[in-house]
Amino acid sequence: MTLTRVTHATEIAAPADEVYRIIADVTLWPLHFPPTVHAERRAESGVAESIRLWATANGELRTWVSARRLDPVARRIEFEQTQPRHPVATMGGTWRIEQHPDGTCTALLDHHYRAVDDTPADLERIARAVDTNSTAELASLKRVAEWAGGAGLLLAFEDTETIAGTPAEAYDFLYDLGSWPDRIAHVQRIDMTEDVPGLQYMEMDTKSPDGSVHTTTSWRVCTEPDRIVYKQLKLPAVLRAHTGEWRFEAVDGGCVRVTAAHSVIVDPEAAARLPAPMTDLTQIRDAVRAALGANSRATLATAKAYIEGR
Repeated sequence: MTLTRVTHATEIAAPADEVYRIIADVTLWPLHFPPTVHAERRAESGVAESIRLWATANGELRTWVSARRLDPVARRIEFEQTQPRHPVATMGGTWRIEQHPDGTCTALLDHHYRAVDDTPADLERIARAVDTNSTAELASLKRVAEWAGGAGLLLAFEDTETIAGTPAEAYDFLYDLGSWPDRIAHVQRIDMTEDVPGLQYMEMDTKSPDGSVHTTTSWRVCTEPDRIVYKQLKLPAVLRAHTGEWRFEAVDGGCVRVTAAHSVIVDPEAAARLPAPMTDLTQIRDAVRAALGANSRATLATAKAYIEGR
């Protein structure tokens, strides 16, 4: 099997340590990196960690486990897939951040890989995925690191509801996307595909309180019985990124606590171009919290009424 090596790079007008921190915190990759839908730390020991990623490659949602070794002093992160997926036989690489005297830096992303079979089709498929994802990740890394006031653009919040029922009943209600238009008032239409059990692609039309209808697309990772996470791909105008999570937890009295969590990066420039412009960051954050929270609470209330009314 042929070993292929390739490097992608970008110049970033930000300190190298700040760029390194963005790469090191894998839990925020779904917000920062377009290909990543979900990321989890499975184990951590000093500078070594095991992570599981769910990310798109050539339009397909795939998952794998990687081992990472972090070196904050050298600003290097080495990674190697421990459970590669066909047609990949081996895949690994290194993130390297090089500081420049003027306060800027260069971010480099090295990959090495082998295919299970050295067929031209498999090699081209892997090369295309590596090139597309590396280019997207570096472009997003540059944009995030160079954002002014970046910390104020990130918003995370939760809403909860306690339901007289089981986690399985609540999970099934939120998992069954095909029934949402008939059960949830603000959902007008859903088209869903699930080629791999638990990995769902959905396109949804939702009605806002002002009567306008918005179309969003999302990937969902469903891990029965306690969690469904998702990442929106087609976003409302005022958002740069949006990930969410439904969590299901059994509580006393034969009840389940359902939590709807959101993490978003708001877009002040887009908000300023709305028909009713918003220019104050606090106003934008409050509007996003109100809109997303209202839909989540409506869904939770509907789930409660449905489960408790059966």
